[in-house]
Amino acid sequence: MSDTEDDTVYQVVVNHEEQYSIWAAGRELPTGWTATGFEGVKSACLAHIDEVWTDMRPLSLRLRMAAAEQS
Repeated sequence: MSDTEDDTVYQVVVNHEEQYSIWAAGRELPTGWTATGFEGVKSACLAHIDEVWTDMRPLSLRLRMAAAEQS
């Protein structure tokens, strides 16, 4: 761990639009966010998000675009 990184444990969270963020573990989640089950230091959580969040478009936009392609 680098000198600039704290030792706070974070959890990766996701909202209904499949957008990801981190939140301090043990704190109550904000409305609309769900824990993914991944926890760790900030850098590990951000690296995990980089791996799993491959399409930055919100889910609603992806669904509209897919529907438009089928029309």
